[in-house]
Amino acid sequence: MKKIFLMLIGLFYLQQTYAQMPINDEAIRYQQERMVFKQWDQNKFKPGSGFLGLSPYYWLTWGLMPSYKKTDLRPLGPSGPQTQRLALVGTMNSTDNSYKLQADTLRNSALSEIANQEGLFSGTDPLWLLYYSKELKPVLEHSEATIMGSLPPAIRSDVVSEGIYNWYSRELDMLKERLDAARSVNMDRGARIIAYHRMLLQYRELAAAWATRTATAAMNRQMTQGQARALEGRVTIGDRTPATDVQIANKVLADRKY
Repeated sequence: MKKIFLMLIGLFYLQQTYAQMPINDEAIRYQQERMVFKQWDQNKFKPGSGFLGLSPYYWLTWGLMPSYKKTDLRPLGPSGPQTQRLALVGTMNSTDNSYKLQADTLRNSALSEIANQEGLFSGTDPLWLLYYSKELKPVLEHSEATIMGSLPPAIRSDVVSEGIYNWYSRELDMLKERLDAARSVNMDRGARIIAYHRMLLQYRELAAAWATRTATAAMNRQMTQGQARALEGRVTIGDRTPATDVQIANKVLADRKY
């Protein structure tokens, strides 16, 4: 009895296994293939027309839509909607990249123009850092020590008493004020560099005038001291003879260069 029961159970499972046989419908498989990735092949439309086109299944399936087999309906076909969408997406991406590149170019140009014209960034200009900051340093950092430091103490008192120092210091103050304005005001980089150069030329003229006036003050002091010694009788005059004149003339002729 037990063996009979086990045999019945085995037959039952065997029947269930055979009941789930795979279905291979060529019409469905060909339809899935051609709609997804394969070529739109008119010879793989099932059911076929049969002998002399007399297959009733063919006419029941394709008789009401004779142009269906001639129209490529693949989404990924040459003119399919998915292909068109992908082409449109690619075109839009290319356009977006072009707009982005143009926007980035305009942004970089705008930032470059801002950096060139903004007074806040004038201190980072290469020409200012390498040349004009050094040449115009006496204007930006002038003081009594830097102006009078190279003069002897006696000449300093003469320069101050004659008003030469006050004049020079005032001119440097005005030039520094103009230079600070050129560095802080927003202007084109070329105009800023021209302003630097113009003020550098003015400073050189001013420094030359200062050197001339200090040299004149030193010469005047020497003349005054010599005159005082002459009045006091402290000037010694050496012996003069005609022979000394001849020696001086010969020395001049011997030392001449041309």
